[in-house]
Amino acid sequence: MARETMADLQAFLAVARARSFTRAAAQLGVSTSALSHAIRGLETRLDLRLLTRTTRSVAPTEAGERLLVSLAPHFEGIEAELAAITALRDKPAGTIRVTTGIHAAETILWPALARLLPDYPDIQVELNVHAGFVDIVAERFDAGVRLGETVEQDMIAIPIGPDVSMAAVASPAYFAARDMPATPHDLAQHNCVNLRFPTYGGLYAWEFEREGRELNVRVQGQMIVNEISLALRAALNGTGIAYLPGDYVQPHINSGALVHILQDWCPPFAGYHLYYPSRRHQSPAFALLLNLLRYRA
Repeated sequence: MARETMADLQAFLAVARARSFTRAAAQLGVSTSALSHAIRGLETRLDLRLLTRTTRSVAPTEAGERLLVSLAPHFEGIEAELAAITALRDKPAGTIRVTTGIHAAETILWPALARLLPDYPDIQVELNVHAGFVDIVAERFDAGVRLGETVEQDMIAIPIGPDVSMAAVASPAYFAARDMPATPHDLAQHNCVNLRFPTYGGLYAWEFEREGRELNVRVQGQMIVNEISLALRAALNGTGIAYLPGDYVQPHINSGALVHILQDWCPPFAGYHLYYPSRRHQSPAFALLLNLLRYRA
């Protein structure tokens, strides 16, 4: 097989998987024009249209889908063998790509990486912070970090942090002219800071539980944000009640800047887990990070 055909097939796989020339070019480290030229060259040699292109999307044709299905396992096998060879090196090296939410990135991943990276200069870690869930296989991530109860069953999930609990909080100034809620139902009378996550499609329903009774409460308020840091700022400024991870707001509760309410409705639940496909070949660098992150109570 000619070298250019091999390279063009890799280019085709990247575009077909990403469904985007822009994302595929970023993954391969080439320009979109070079990637488009490679695909056109492959299609010309095969005398077949492999991709259907529109102004908004890219999708494999019937021939392209057949080529994708047949080629992908072979290239994955090559990648696995290369990873196995890398494992023979004395010092862990390579790139680890992890998708995570901002809270886990700040409280768990960053402290661990701050200890790891200085001792292993040949390891590179890419953290992709995303509020919603990401298909780590399709997007070519090595692993993802999410709360234990939200991890798909077909993934290996390793706990990397303690159990967590949520906290409903607001500033003393907010409660100066209002009664504090006694139950989650009372939140209907309050100005609440809503969170919108891509995964849920709509606004996040606040989840409460007490003595086995679960409640999902849809709250209303003047502010809607998609990052917990903005919800915290709104609460500190007296805008309304926010519902955030307990450890995230605890320093502000301790200082008196925030008032913690409905505590008996917020029991702990499974904390953050690092998850990855069961068929994934672990590189020495990934195994090192996994061992460092593994939570030991």
